[in-house]
Amino acid sequence: MTTAAEPQSLLLQMLAPEVRADPYPLYARILAHGPMQLPANNLTVFSSYADCDEVLRHPDASSDRLKSTVAQRAIADGAEARPFGPPGFLFLDPPDHTRLRRLVSKAFVPKVVKALEPDIVTMVDGLLREAAAGATSGPFEAIGGLAYPLPVAVICRLLGVPLEDEPQFSAASALLAQSLDPFISVTGSAGDGFEERMQAGRWLRGYLRELIARRRRDPGEDLMSGLIHVEESGDQLTEDEIVATCNLLLVAGHETTVNLIANAVLALLRNDGQWAALAADPGRAATVIEETLRHDPPVQLVGRIAGQDMTIGGMTVPKGDNILLLTAAAHRDPDHVERPDEFDPDRPVIRHLGFGKGAHFCLGAPLARLEATVALTALASRFPDAALAAEPVYKPNVTLRGMSELSISLS
Repeated sequence: MTTAAEPQSLLLQMLAPEVRADPYPLYARILAHGPMQLPANNLTVFSSYADCDEVLRHPDASSDRLKSTVAQRAIADGAEARPFGPPGFLFLDPPDHTRLRRLVSKAFVPKVVKALEPDIVTMVDGLLREAAAGATSGPFEAIGGLAYPLPVAVICRLLGVPLEDEPQFSAASALLAQSLDPFISVTGSAGDGFEERMQAGRWLRGYLRELIARRRRDPGEDLMSGLIHVEESGDQLTEDEIVATCNLLLVAGHETTVNLIANAVLALLRNDGQWAALAADPGRAATVIEETLRHDPPVQLVGRIAGQDMTIGGMTVPKGDNILLLTAAAHRDPDHVERPDEFDPDRPVIRHLGFGKGAHFCLGAPLARLEATVALTALASRFPDAALAAEPVYKPNVTLRGMSELSISLS
């Protein structure tokens, strides 16, 4: 065991902007410490693969923040219980999670994802034609030119959101993505920009309610129309539940995929021979994506709450403690994988927690894999001589860590 001051110092370093470009040396130090507890913050932190995997599968690990001691204390002091509105099913426990996920799954079946593939191919081709046309004028900015617009267009089409509204909801989404960062559990405060994130949440919920009203009057073939009409044994989603679900899909459904595509491009370009190998063999894309999810995952950490006293890795976690799972550190646990810091899509086995585990396994995983596969194979095959033109620039996000700029030369 360590003193509380040392773990807190290490965890606070995770919030430092200078760490964003490469947090992995810091994660290695946290991993070397083993499980950490900060009793004054009601916080327990796990970073090994075995511990993170066990918590994600544990029946007493809750996703409902209202079960945390910190949240209950804040509510007792007058804080709003759900400042960002009703939560998506990702942040609920059974039976509510089970019910909502089952109903949402009815409108998110594999055939819906498969049906999007031709549109995704067309979108990528259009974006890369623009990239080729601008190649003579300088480096291609791969975030704004590919990794960002593709998932946004796909989620717009999937949900039936008019693409012309994208600039507004993407700005709101970027702010809400920051609300997933561990401000409260580590620092004891809501963090900078809390009111901005609150305003963004209010705007997005209002926007979605207006869109739901339009879809009720004029339903389409989109997922939002499906969520409105989905039914099983007389059970339907309420408007609040539809808003929360669409909110979750808009934020999680494109922020994470942007990061997945961009992180894969960066890893391929930084590792000799990997870009050329993908250009020569598009079939490598599947293992490239899985190794990216292990080596540099779009989601760096996951939160849970101890619904009851739990024992994980020999450590007792008191009921109500916030649990921080540093899954990006776990993926580089030397007890889990050989050569953990190397990017190697040719590993015999690639195991990761990039899409979660257990009951909360990511519903959108097949769509994210499809988008990344189409984007990576098209980019590499069209521009086999691409190279990194400058060091990337990162967003401030800790949980959904990703780049804001990635410049590459295409020839």
